[in-house]
Formats: sequence, structure tokens, C-alpha cells
Amino acid sequence: MAQRIDVKDLNIFYSDFLAVEDVSMAIEPKSVTAFIGPSGCGKSTFLRTLNRMHEVIPGARVEGTVAMEGVDLYGDDVDPVAVRRQVGMVFQRPNPFPTMSIEENVLAGVRLVNKKISKSDAADLVEESLRHANLWEEVKDRLAKPGSGLSGGQQQRLCIARAIAVRPQVLLMDEPCSALDPISTLAIEDLITELKQDYTICIVTHNMQQAARVSDRTGFFNIAGTGKPGKLIEMDDTGVMFSSPSEQATEDYISGRFG
Repeated sequence: MAQRIDVKDLNIFYSDFLAVEDVSMAIEPKSVTAFIGPSGCGKSTFLRTLNRMHEVIPGARVEGTVAMEGVDLYGDDVDPVAVRRQVGMVFQRPNPFPTMSIEENVLAGVRLVNKKISKSDAADLVEESLRHANLWEEVKDRLAKPGSGLSGGQQQRLCIARAIAVRPQVLLMDEPCSALDPISTLAIEDLITELKQDYTICIVTHNMQQAARVSDRTGFFNIAGTGKPGKLIEMDDTGVMFSSPSEQATEDYISGRFG
């Protein structure tokens, strides 16, 4: 299920403004890749290019290549909706659909592409997805209740269940714990560690300890100043990045001297 992503010479634009410049990297399957760096350096912008969410913004575009198992996701014959099914996304703040029940939230994406799913298949998928999100035991007796009635940490795990219900190959997470308390954060981190057995996971985080705990590889993004493009400064195994990075700017950021 998990897929490798190769990014080569990627430039990301908002109209004529170059937001992120010349990124090349390999994202390995069945692993967690963390992106760290100061605010405004393009981490989240880069993350959104991996499932073509970036181009939803008017005037936004990319140059370069984002290939999944050798297939360019920006090829002329590639459907961006199909890309977003293969590359799921979990956002910074939990966003369950407020008028939908827990069960309906899990099935929301599936019903968009498969309106004919049977009741029994739907029930099985809901349970499977909630189990994978470590939420089933907490909500199995109230599946018909609104998803918005859950706690913040439960809502975020519900959003993860919704993302994996469509059986993607890659999961993108944009600061998934920034709005959560420490106990909920730990639950999400434990879940990420479990999910990497089946998925390729990319996570943007401002929490250095979180990046060190959950990721296998870490990429450090930085920006030279206001109006300048963000750049990938270096990327390596997480243990190397946090113990002996190659660039002084990386060491300064990780040690808290700036950012």
C-alpha cells in the first residue's frame, strides 16, 4: 500500500511569487518523514504540493516533478482528485463535518467515490478505519452521535479514520497535534508509529521533540528573509539531524537559537 515519493527540482509559486525554491528529496515508503523549520518557510506549502492541494488556491502552480512510484503526479493525464484519494491529508485543527455523525464522517470520502457501498460493507469499513485510528473502543456505542461532540484528540483521530477509509497510500499531516493537549498528542504520536507499518507518512511539526520521537527522516526548511523563497536546507536520518546536522543553521534551529 505505501508508496515512495520522489521530488525533483520543485519550485512552488503563488502567481508570480516564488514561495519555495528548488526542493529535491526522496520520501521512503512505510516511514515517517518530518518537516521542521521556522514559520513562513514553506513547510506546509510544500506538504500541500504532495497531493495537489496547493493548486486549489487561485494562481498557485508548481514547476518540477513530484513522482509516486515513478508516475508524475502533475502529469497532463493525471486526475488531481485521484491523487488526493491516494494521498490523504490531516489538517492542523480537527475538522469533522459538524452535521454528520461519527459513522457518516468516516464514510464521507468513500461515499464521494462509491455511492453504492452496501450497508454491511460500510459498517465493516467504519469499524476497520476506527480501529486503525485507535478510536473504535471509545466510540463504538455512539456511532450515530455527531462527530463534533468528541474531544479534540478524538476528533483528530476521527479525521485520521476518515482519511484512511478511502485506502490512500500516503498520509500527510500538517501540525496534527498543535491544537491538542499532551495526552491527546501522545495518542496521535503512538498512532503515527502504528500507521507507518502500512503508510508513507509526512508530518509538518514545530515541535522538535515530536519530530525526534516519531520520524525516521527529517527535512529542515528555512527562509533567508521576508519575501525570499523557502528552501530545503538539509535532510537526513532523524538521529543524524538532531545529533550532528551538516549545516549550522539546522543546529541553531534545533537547539533553539532562532525560530
